[in-house]
Amino acid sequence: VHLRSIFPFQYFSIGASLIPFIEHNDANRALMSSNMQRQAVPLSRSEKCIVGTGLERQVALDSGVPAIADHEGKIISADTDKIKIIFSGNGDTLSIPLVMYQRSNKNTCMHQTPRVPRGKCIKKGQILADGAATVGGELALGKNVLVAYMPWEGYNFEDA
Repeated sequence: VHLRSIFPFQYFSIGASLIPFIEHNDANRALMSSNMQRQAVPLSRSEKCIVGTGLERQVALDSGVPAIADHEGKIISADTDKIKIIFSGNGDTLSIPLVMYQRSNKNTCMHQTPRVPRGKCIKKGQILADGAATVGGELALGKNVLVAYMPWEGYNFEDA
């Protein structure tokens, strides 16, 4: 018999794995939450989540949306439509085109924003440009909101 350990997030879908403290949530609420994440549209100024699961960076990288440096080098120019890099080893120059306001299959806007300034030295694997739903290479589906749960005139959070 061959046994293999399973990472706890392998039991759930990507949407469900992004729910913080899912083990403490009601199953129906977790199902609604994962479906709502699927329906999220990109914002013009989204924020990284304050409370997360740790999978946000991996999900963003697996989506292929952020532009990532393949080699070490130096940024020659970073415009809204392309990033030019000169490699450290052989001195070759590479121009990386960025997606600019293209329509997606879900009728949302796809675009990439450069995150590296001109003249900066970069390392392999560094984020060069963020997508519409990523900030700093992490998935960012919305804004952080300050919410207060408190009883009021005998009602509580379960009476909503």
